[in-house]
Amino acid sequence: MKINRLLIFGFLLVQSFLFAQTKEVLFTIDNHPYYTDEFIRVYNKNLDLVKDDSQKDLDKYLDLFLGYKLKVEKANKIGLQNGTSYQNELKSYRNQLSKNYVNDSKVTNELVREAYDRMQQEVRASHILILVDEGASPQDTLKAYNKILDIKKRLDAGEDFVTVAKQTSEDPSVKENNGDLGYFSAFRMVYPFENAAFKTNVGQVSKPFRTRFGYHIVKVVDKRANRGEVTVAHIMIVKPNVSDAAQQEKAKATIEDIYKKIQQGENFESLAQQFSEDKSSAPKGGVLQRFGSGQLSSEEFENVAFSLAKKDDISAPFQSQFGWHIIKLIEKHPVRSFDDMKGELEDKIRKDERSLLITNSLAKKLRAKYTVVKDVKALAQVKKSITDEFYSQTWQVPANTKEGNVTVLTIDKTKKITSPTFLNFVYSQQKANIKTKPIAKLTDELFEKFTDEQLISYYNENLENEFPEFRYVMDEYRDGLLLFDLMEKEIWNRAKSDTTGLMNFHKANIQNYQWKKRHDVDILSSTDKATIEKAQSFLKKGKSIDYIKEKLNKDGKVNIMVKSGLYEENYDVLSQYPNVATGVTSVALKDKYYFVVNVKSTKDAGPKEFADCKGKVISDYQQYLENNWVDELKREFQIKVNTDVFAKVKQQLAK
Repeated sequence: MKINRLLIFGFLLVQSFLFAQTKEVLFTIDNHPYYTDEFIRVYNKNLDLVKDDSQKDLDKYLDLFLGYKLKVEKANKIGLQNGTSYQNELKSYRNQLSKNYVNDSKVTNELVREAYDRMQQEVRASHILILVDEGASPQDTLKAYNKILDIKKRLDAGEDFVTVAKQTSEDPSVKENNGDLGYFSAFRMVYPFENAAFKTNVGQVSKPFRTRFGYHIVKVVDKRANRGEVTVAHIMIVKPNVSDAAQQEKAKATIEDIYKKIQQGENFESLAQQFSEDKSSAPKGGVLQRFGSGQLSSEEFENVAFSLAKKDDISAPFQSQFGWHIIKLIEKHPVRSFDDMKGELEDKIRKDERSLLITNSLAKKLRAKYTVVKDVKALAQVKKSITDEFYSQTWQVPANTKEGNVTVLTIDKTKKITSPTFLNFVYSQQKANIKTKPIAKLTDELFEKFTDEQLISYYNENLENEFPEFRYVMDEYRDGLLLFDLMEKEIWNRAKSDTTGLMNFHKANIQNYQWKKRHDVDILSSTDKATIEKAQSFLKKGKSIDYIKEKLNKDGKVNIMVKSGLYEENYDVLSQYPNVATGVTSVALKDKYYFVVNVKSTKDAGPKEFADCKGKVISDYQQYLENNWVDELKREFQIKVNTDVFAKVKQQLAK
């Protein structure tokens, strides 16, 4: 990996305090100063990422760092920092990062309504996961973040999601499901994942986001109305462990015989008790616990269960990955009304990461940490405007009071909280149905709660001042998100949509897009040498592939496999035939398989058509645009490097 590619986000790594120095202005871009301390931190951290000593040259590194900051300046110049999406993402990342320092707690009616609205739908999504522990160090967090950004760039360049998922996802289940998570609704996934899935359109890929498991990218495959839940009974004949065709047929015959008995009027529950091989449900007449979409390990089973329309409807026998089944519908459970579910949803939200309760211990620590001054006289006047209407949830914040906007609380001598803020807090607490009386006592309780909330808010707002490493990470995230949006706008989208530019780039660099010699072949393989020799004999006699498979694959056994297509000369077993000619090859052995190849025709080496290498051309064109883009930025902005200061930096880093 070239270092300039790395530094799209490579400068966004968490910094260590390796040097204690007085910062000086290293360079300015349109009079905006950039300082030595940041350059030194970034340089030292990135030393671990490069192995080529030439890439550690400080003059070259300064040029790379300058290019990085030019991109940030460009992003700010065109106003990307004002975008709603950018601001929301930055806020989201800060909230995630701050969880190691504070517990954020908000339980609101909006969350309840959002959850209920989402429960009207089911989303089918696939994902890619880069693991990083929730309490991971800032350094490990950023490493994972950079990995997911690189994956997103591959997807933006047109690579297939499933292929990329199999290659990069650290979710262990990807080996079985290719990243496909099936259908799910609200509360079935962790909240950030749920957010991404419900906010991404069908067929689209989300931007990277974080959960407690790590960083994800989600592709939404489908959305449909929530099918609710269903209660069913089933009879199951387990799939034989061996691939013996006779055993497979016996299992199928057994389930079909049971189905005939049901059609003859025999009792489903009795048959389940006698014959079902699901030991957990058979004693109960086959009855399973109610379930919704995505809760079982078999999508086939779920689909058949939900397809039954009326109570006591019985399915025909069908096969899942676990065996053969017959299902009887006991009851369908549609999504209930909002009023019926409100209490249940509030309970789920309290237990869900939607609402991480503020711990009393944190508030207690902050009261000891900060100076908290309550203006007793001002508060006494404000309390007079809070009436018993609070208990009936009809109290309103007074439009005008004699006290007006007065300070009731001061934190750390700097943050002054005024009466309207407290009164609005009181108004928001009415729906909590607090019963404390008299109203004066309730107001005192609310003021203490308000004070805790303001302390935590102040602490959260000042994390950058409290923890330098938090400030560095946030600065880097801020720049990283800006650069991501800028690169998407100026480079990645342009490279994908600039058809003329792509075609011209392909033509100008055609030497990089060349086919090796290719062969149109049928590749036959078998674990048995005698079988492959028979196939070779048939090929030499001009027999068709269908004829060969019919003769050699008998009694339900697949003794020979065939793969046909146009392949380059070094593809798989073809590499073992250095001088391939038209006709039937000799038998070759590779990885315990015997092969014979029927070469139907050969194409000489030559240039690839644009359609054959579009993904690679887009990627290369992006790199080309990026390399030339920095030169354009250097002409757009006025740059002044303080050479004397840079000389001192060199001396310091040489020690």
